[in-house]
Amino acid sequence: MDTTKLHVSALQMHLEWENPERNLQRIDEFLSKLTPKTQLALLPEMFTTGFSMTPKSFAQSMNGAWVNWMKDRAKEHDIHLSGSLIIEDAGNYVNRFICATNTGTILPVYDKRHLFTMANEQAHYHPGNKRLIWDIHGWRVFPQICYDLRFPVWSRNDLDYDLALYPANWPKRRDYPWKTLLRARAIENQAYVIGVNRVGEDGNGVDHNGCSAIIDPIGEPVTLIDEHQEGWLHGSLCKDHLKNMRKKFPFLNDRDDFGLTI
Repeated sequence: MDTTKLHVSALQMHLEWENPERNLQRIDEFLSKLTPKTQLALLPEMFTTGFSMTPKSFAQSMNGAWVNWMKDRAKEHDIHLSGSLIIEDAGNYVNRFICATNTGTILPVYDKRHLFTMANEQAHYHPGNKRLIWDIHGWRVFPQICYDLRFPVWSRNDLDYDLALYPANWPKRRDYPWKTLLRARAIENQAYVIGVNRVGEDGNGVDHNGCSAIIDPIGEPVTLIDEHQEGWLHGSLCKDHLKNMRKKFPFLNDRDDFGLTI
């Protein structure tokens, strides 16, 4: 297997508010049009419901239909399929980033660390406390979720990842920070970054315009998509480009040494 390239796709789509059946149906339609080169596909935050604060009505376990759907589709399309879901675990509701592999297994899960207090997310969901890295076809992949993007300490690259993922439900009225922070995280961490955001109005009347992007390690776009447009972003990530940038400008060697208190 060629591990010098990673072919990625991210789905910018309108999420039907708290309508899992319809959202999964539409994602199936998009998956049927996915390029056969894709190895890793990324869906938005809470892709079955939108950014819902009623987890009791929608949460499933890791053995539930949604996770099984991810496992089945990952095998069917021979991809790693990732995105965040509302999950109930040990009596808590979590906003969980899940990646199903092309063999139908589930990689270690990431629970959103920074809960969006301005939408009262912390009153409904339990925060994660674990930072982890996925190995996907020889690429070290760092899963994050939406609001995590605003916290550079949590995202700091200790030379342990090549690609950071940010599925989101990020409102149009704050799209400038979204676009800016995606590039900042890529530049400061010398890593590829994928930010995939939903489009359309949610059940609270909040509009989302997408602005999803695949960004390279110097902050330049690999792929962009028009605002409000539904569809896949496709990109081929190059490990040689990543290594050359880190060799030419090895500023991560001078990074500050600090720890996190969780």
